[in-house]
Amino acid sequence: MAGYKHILVGLDLSEDSSQVLDRAAQLAADSGATMSLAHIIEPLTFAYGGDIPMDLSEVQEQLQNQAKDQLRKAASPLNIPEDRQHVMLGQPATEIHRLAEESACDLVVIGSHGRHGLALLLGSTANGVLHGAGCDVLAVRVHSPSE
Repeated sequence: MAGYKHILVGLDLSEDSSQVLDRAAQLAADSGATMSLAHIIEPLTFAYGGDIPMDLSEVQEQLQNQAKDQLRKAASPLNIPEDRQHVMLGQPATEIHRLAEESACDLVVIGSHGRHGLALLLGSTANGVLHGAGCDVLAVRVHSPSE
């Protein structure tokens, strides 16, 4: 396996994120790589198409603050400094591609839930990251406790 220098870990901050983070930390330790973490929040206006007749900026800000806290907790045991913890608004695959390029990352690690059927046809964040990345991508198959 290539000796990576900078690994970007895309986290959805779900319970499964620890599996992705553990795998990325193992790879970083094996290759002496630097790690950065990213969580992308889709703007609420994307999700609801602007059909909600109210200002969602306060709710969006609360979501971002909660995500920053969760990312900080995930980064702490791995000693990942705050300047390599990224919470951004946007389309997840696009923002991960941009951040990986800007940060000169040579590996992106993301989780994959292995969806089937309609979810597979519609695509996923993992699929979007894989097909547009300018560097290697590792999709870690996450397993729920029932698997």
